[in-house]
Amino acid sequence: MTVQISNHMPELTAIRHHLHQHPELGLSELKTSDFVAEKLEAMGYDVTRGLGKTGLVATLRNGTGERSIGIRADMDALPIQEESGAAYASQTPGLMHACGHDGHTTMLLGAAKLLAERRNFDGTIHLIFQPAEENFGGARLMIEDGLFERFPCDAVFALHNDPGLPFGEIYVREGPVMAAVDECRITVNGRGGHGAEPQETADPVVAGASIIMALQTVVSRNLHPVDSAVVTVGAFHAGQASNVIPERAEMLLTIRSFDPDVRDLLEKRLRALVEGQAASYGMSVTIDYERGYEPTVNHGAETDFVREVAARIVGEDKVRDLPRPMMGSEDFAYMLAERPGSYFYLGTRKSDRDPPLHHPRFDFNDDALPIGVSLWVELAEAWLPQ
Repeated sequence: MTVQISNHMPELTAIRHHLHQHPELGLSELKTSDFVAEKLEAMGYDVTRGLGKTGLVATLRNGTGERSIGIRADMDALPIQEESGAAYASQTPGLMHACGHDGHTTMLLGAAKLLAERRNFDGTIHLIFQPAEENFGGARLMIEDGLFERFPCDAVFALHNDPGLPFGEIYVREGPVMAAVDECRITVNGRGGHGAEPQETADPVVAGASIIMALQTVVSRNLHPVDSAVVTVGAFHAGQASNVIPERAEMLLTIRSFDPDVRDLLEKRLRALVEGQAASYGMSVTIDYERGYEPTVNHGAETDFVREVAARIVGEDKVRDLPRPMMGSEDFAYMLAERPGSYFYLGTRKSDRDPPLHHPRFDFNDDALPIGVSLWVELAEAWLPQ
């Protein structure tokens, strides 16, 4: 099927480059949504807009079958200044498609065209173009707007490009595939003063440094060695001058886990450790702890189905089991909690020097477009056989 799709490559590439030039942040994908909807309506899809604010669902029915399938692509970009140097680089300062969602959207649009032309299925296809994957949980917002009540799906599927994996290989995994993510803001409340007289102050920088070092033990000294978790301090802000001890210090953390009990333990131990460390320096702390995306957990039968379909497209030797879950997070988790399905990876590596996702020089590998299109067409037609 990839040979057949190669004839569509100029159109697919043009779509991908257009989307790349016009990135929009989560819940602001107005022009992107318009562009996608117009393409789908021209193909004959019944398009419903406004789910999760800027999301849309395109529905195509054929035959009399009662089975249905949902396939999701995310549409949002990131607040990153692009440095790729591409001729089609972002035209919006400070925004870029640094995660390849432009490629995801293009692959699903390409599949939509072939599915509509071929009509080689019996049942209902729902193509879900989702906003706000990066920050605002667009999947959850679409579900709250009645996604699966209005568009019943027997199963749902999604993929993500990965420039760290060999080109053209498909990686699948049953069970947990991506982590739950929580965010925490810690504010150490001290007493500022002159840097030359620290004895007259309560230095939040020293207390903050001690907290950061103590946080390294939350995982290593509280969890069983086979349990996976990450506690990372990504930012530490305090003061503006060398001779002034500030009033407060602030830390920003990300916390990743898979198991609900581990997730609860991490929050409990983090709170106790931070409060204890601050108290030992005679200071108080404010802890703002926010639960984020749930872990992404794949279903067994649907993951086996992806494995079988992928083997027909790329060959059995290029379909691999992901050896361990990834510590990144993904709001497709909310869809998998509502419906059976599977989330998998498409390797897009060009060379060993490829920038990673979320890098200012990242650019989706257009050579992967026909593989993604083929996968979605084959998967939909195999799920809804005539």
